[in-house]
Amino acid sequence: MTSEDKHFARARLAAGALFVKGDAVLLVHKTYGSGWDIPGGYVEPGEAPAAACHREVREELGIDRAPQRLLVHDWAPSPGDGDKILYVFGCGELGDEQAINLQTSELDRWEWVPVEKLDNYVIPRLARRLRQAHAAYTHSNTAYLEHGEPAP
Repeated sequence: MTSEDKHFARARLAAGALFVKGDAVLLVHKTYGSGWDIPGGYVEPGEAPAAACHREVREELGIDRAPQRLLVHDWAPSPGDGDKILYVFGCGELGDEQAINLQTSELDRWEWVPVEKLDNYVIPRLARRLRQAHAAYTHSNTAYLEHGEPAP
């Protein structure tokens, strides 16, 4: 790293997939970490966020589904992880639920969760992000967020 590099942010990137069924979103339960989340994970070096979302859906759900569009760009730094940019991509309706083949080394179950019950499943900043992503999906727009909240 050059001395000039120290003056620029180096954010971790993560990408997740939002599958929608009416007023519910698909959550997966991780066997590690904070429990419930949407399918997704960290972007690898040199990988585009949309490609990471596609890869993670294939790995975690066993479904080959490319993202349809960006729903949320969330700047969400944390003390432990530093700067983070989190992308949520709309992947539409799931279709045949029997096609799900969970990556059992990371996930042990999945569930459709009504948007109004997200607080019972996920941490507050993720609940805020997912509510905004569902609204963006419903209204065919994209949201820029900071800490899960709309920002200018």
